[in-house]
Amino acid sequence: MNRPMKWFAFTALAASLAACGGMTTRDKDTVIGAGVGTAAGAAITNDVGGAVAGGVVGGVIGNQVGRH
Repeated sequence: MNRPMKWFAFTALAASLAACGGMTTRDKDTVIGAGVGTAAGAAITNDVGGAVAGGVVGGVIGNQVGRH
């Protein structure tokens, strides 16, 4: 990975972590589920559509995990 790409990845990670400061636990679970679902969908289908579908399904599952 070249230097500008590393800088961009670090900046994006720092910004995303800072944005989680005011989130509820359910919001965090939704974001984590969407991220894991996106990664899984992309790995399984090797396609953008699969990544999007995985993100949607993962977000819904993550949102429902902490529901009482």
